[in-house]
Amino acid sequence: MNRIFFTIVSILMTLIPVMAQQKIIQTAGRQQLGDFAPEFAHLNDDILFGEVWSRNDLLSLRDRSLVTITSLISMGITDNSLKYHLTTAKQNGITRTEIAEIITHIAFYAGWPKAWAAFNIAKEVWNDDIKGDDAKAAFARTMIFPIGEPNTAYAKYFTGNSYLAPISTEQIPFFNVTFEPGCRNNWHIHKAEKGGGQMLVGVAGRGWYQEEGK
Repeated sequence: MNRIFFTIVSILMTLIPVMAQQKIIQTAGRQQLGDFAPEFAHLNDDILFGEVWSRNDLLSLRDRSLVTITSLISMGITDNSLKYHLTTAKQNGITRTEIAEIITHIAFYAGWPKAWAAFNIAKEVWNDDIKGDDAKAAFARTMIFPIGEPNTAYAKYFTGNSYLAPISTEQIPFFNVTFEPGCRNNWHIHKAEKGGGQMLVGVAGRGWYQEEGK
């Protein structure tokens, strides 16, 4: 078997509001439809963006991005308009980790295939955040969650190198754990009789998982 990275998440996170107030200038309508549909171009550039998107005293640009991408994904619109609004969402302060949780949440209400399509575009938009051309950077670009820092705090429970990215410590602890090729997590127990336990979700790469006696 090829030696490749493997990542699991074990799940929720909170969104931190960031207010960003500015006047939105949009010219796409006039550039693309000005001669063909001038009134539509006016409504798109001057009303939708020039007025609605610019009402930052009512909703921040970040909030409007969140509402817009949720609406587009829910309707199954995963064309250039979604890529544009995901790019805008990134500019308005939504992080790589947050967009992963946002789309995951949307999936349960809008549908799994729509979320998959949205994730493929989101990965492309947020890939610029990852620098480098080594194997670790290449692997990081295949998933939406961050790899994080070397997992020194729990290194004694691993053979080989692993990385830990805390996604959220609110409500349900949610961590992204990445294993370098050949890394193993030592045998251990998560007792679930009184509300404990652990959920593992493979989000990238390939790896082996085993339960005792199975």
